[in-house]
Amino acid sequence: MDDKNLTILTDFYEFSMANGSFRTGVSEDIACFDLFFRRVPDNGGFAIMAGLEQVIEYLENLRFDDKDIAFLRTRGVFREDFLGFLENFEFKCDIWAVPEGTPIFPGEPILTVRGPVAQAQYIESMLLLLINHQSLIATKANRIVRAAAGRAVMEFGTRRAHGASAAILGARAAYIGGCVGTACTICERDMGIRALGTMAHSWVQVFPSEYEAFRRYAEIYPDNCVLLVDTYNVLKSGIPNAIRVFKELRPKKMGIRVDSGDITYLTKRARQMLNEAGLPECEIVVSNSLDEWIIRDVISQGAEIDSFGVGERLITAGSEPVFGGVYKLAGIERDGAIIPKMKISENVEKITNPGFKTLYRLFDRDTGRVMADVITLDCEPVPSGEDYVIFDPSFPWKRKKLCNFTAINIRKQIFKNGKCVYKSPDIHEIRSYCKAQVDTLWEELLRFENPQNYYVDLSDELWRLRSDLIEQYKQMEVNV
Repeated sequence: MDDKNLTILTDFYEFSMANGSFRTGVSEDIACFDLFFRRVPDNGGFAIMAGLEQVIEYLENLRFDDKDIAFLRTRGVFREDFLGFLENFEFKCDIWAVPEGTPIFPGEPILTVRGPVAQAQYIESMLLLLINHQSLIATKANRIVRAAAGRAVMEFGTRRAHGASAAILGARAAYIGGCVGTACTICERDMGIRALGTMAHSWVQVFPSEYEAFRRYAEIYPDNCVLLVDTYNVLKSGIPNAIRVFKELRPKKMGIRVDSGDITYLTKRARQMLNEAGLPECEIVVSNSLDEWIIRDVISQGAEIDSFGVGERLITAGSEPVFGGVYKLAGIERDGAIIPKMKISENVEKITNPGFKTLYRLFDRDTGRVMADVITLDCEPVPSGEDYVIFDPSFPWKRKKLCNFTAINIRKQIFKNGKCVYKSPDIHEIRSYCKAQVDTLWEELLRFENPQNYYVDLSDELWRLRSDLIEQYKQMEVNV
């Protein structure tokens, strides 16, 4: 995919709208769009922001080449002056976004685009594709890593991913979420994410005996020898043959992997057998269609596991494979002033927040823990650390008084007039940042079941603007 120009990887209606705005003379009007999501996957307490680096790469290379123009000409619906507009396309938008690795919550403007309406509208599909996919996988990975309770989690899903890009970017997102590495080798070459793995059952089956397969592998890899012990029978042959090889050759690092069967029972017995053989340092790795629920259960049952390899249910977010981010118009500028816009719906959760906004996170000054998030209009002052009253927009009667906090604007400017003004951290820094930010969340928010409801408040001024616009739309309905 690196050799392809992905500019027209978009929904066709983006071209229809861009052409329409060009034909009606509004293509250069300044618009403001918000990207946000409505619900945390798996009914979790929070999600993890990911995909921003790929958004930057896409926008820095946004251009229509001769092949694109020639294709669009064949559709027969675009005039030459519009095709000329695309040929001379120059990205001019401003963008603000939450950094990758940040915990995020429903309804928050995690990315805002301000610029010519034809441009801001056109990039919708690709922004959603990149942010939705990686945020989904990073969120799932973080759940799995937390379930592992300090044990290493490796991303093993390359062969189950929905295509090459999903494998590569999914591995990247999984690493941000807390995985220690990936089976996807290209990710080490291109991103510096450690490539990890053991052996397949076919390696064992190629040799005349399991013992010979293990011995040959240990001879080749004496510094890191992890043997797959469930090709035939874990307890009767796999582990005994592994113990024999380990005691004969004494590899520097020893391990066994169990890929089937009753993980709790088998790992308990394996640990007992290894200890009795004088190999307490031998590590036990497990795989086989794992997710956060299975990992949590086997640990609670006393399974003896040092690390996990998680594949299909991580790389595809199998329990809920859609993140659900959306991209909505929040305002149009006229004569230097913002005319707020919002979507009204019979589904309350689909009503959007109008205007050009800022997102603040409130941190307790004593503990450093997060207390709440506040969405304000950009022109408003920073929330004060003394006696600030917030309420849950989903339950307006639930009010909470906060004090002794520091308000931080958690969004950064990414593009200014089409030029990137943000330096993306390397992938290891993003992963460390993610862990540090998750550590600021209260334990009640980390629960997999019935997590505490996190307050995402609207400032009084934004709430009034929202309410006034709803009333205006109601009057329009009456007049109709």
